[in-house]
Amino acid sequence: MKRIIPIIFLLFSISYAQAQITDAEKNLRTKPAADTTNGWKTGGLTNLNLSQTSFSHWAAGGDNSIAGNGLLSLFGNLKADKSTWDNNLDIGYGLVQRTDQFKNTQIVKTDDKIDYNSKYGRMLIKNLYYAVFLSFKTQMSPGYAKPGDTIPISNFLSPGYIILAVGLDYQPNKHLALFLAPVTGRITIVKDTLLSKKGSYGVTPGKHSRKEFGGYLRMTYKLDLMENVALQAKADFFSNYLKNPQNIVVNSECLISMKVNKYIGATLGMTLIYDDAVKIKEPTETDPNRIVGPKIQFKELLGIGFSYKFKS
Repeated sequence: MKRIIPIIFLLFSISYAQAQITDAEKNLRTKPAADTTNGWKTGGLTNLNLSQTSFSHWAAGGDNSIAGNGLLSLFGNLKADKSTWDNNLDIGYGLVQRTDQFKNTQIVKTDDKIDYNSKYGRMLIKNLYYAVFLSFKTQMSPGYAKPGDTIPISNFLSPGYIILAVGLDYQPNKHLALFLAPVTGRITIVKDTLLSKKGSYGVTPGKHSRKEFGGYLRMTYKLDLMENVALQAKADFFSNYLKNPQNIVVNSECLISMKVNKYIGATLGMTLIYDDAVKIKEPTETDPNRIVGPKIQFKELLGIGFSYKFKS
C-alpha cells in the first residue's frame, strides 16, 4: 500500500512536466488570443464492443462465447467569469456468455459502474479556486464471487459511495487539476439487506450505511498523446480522521481511447482500488466462504468496436 501512492504521484508528476513543456512551446509559437472560453462546453464518448467465439469439433477444446461491453462518458462544464462548474458522468456495463461442450451456459458480468462527479469553484487567485466537490459511485446489477453463484456479493447501492468535500482546486493548465479538501464527508451505502447483515463494505452488521470524516485529494489529467489517441486519468485518496487515518482509500482510473475513423475505435481502461474496509472473498472447494481480507483490486478492460466522440 505504501508503494502505490508514490508511484501514482510519480506518474502524475511526469505527465504534468510534459504538459508544462508542451504549453510553453505553444506559448512561444503563438500569440495570446482573446478569452472566449466562457459558457458551457459539453460532449462525451460512447463505445460499444462485441466479440464472438465459436468451436465445432475443435481438437484443442474451448468454450463458445459471446461478449459485449459498452461505455458512455459525458461531461458538461460551465465557465462564467471567476466561476467554474464541472460535471462528469461515466456509465459502463459488460457481459460475457459462455457455453461449454455440454451445452451449459454461464453469463458473467465483466463491467458495471455508475460514476458521477460535480465540482463548483470560485477563483481565489489565478489558477487557484476554492471549491465544493460531490461524488457518487455505485453499480447497476448484482455481482457474484464466481459463475454459478446465486448469492450476490454486491448490488445496486451495495456498495454506493457518496463524497462531499470542501477545499482548494488548483488548475495550472487545461490538462491537470488538483483538488485538496481537508474537510470531507464520505458515506458508504449498503442497501442490500443480506449484505448489510454480513457487515459488507465496512458497515456495522445490520446497518445500511457507514459515515466517515476526513481529508481528500483528487487528481485528474487529460492529454492527447498523439493524433486520435487520448488519455484520461484520475486518482482519489481519502483518509478517515476518526479511525485508522493511515489506511488511505485509493481509487484510480485510466482510460486510453484510440480512433481508427469516425465510428471505429478502441478503448483501454484500467482501474485500481484499495479500501481497508473491503474484505475480499476468494472461495475454494473446501471453503466457499473464504475471506482473505483487504487486497489491491485491479481491473483491465480492452474493447474494439463502435466508438463516437462528440462535443459542443
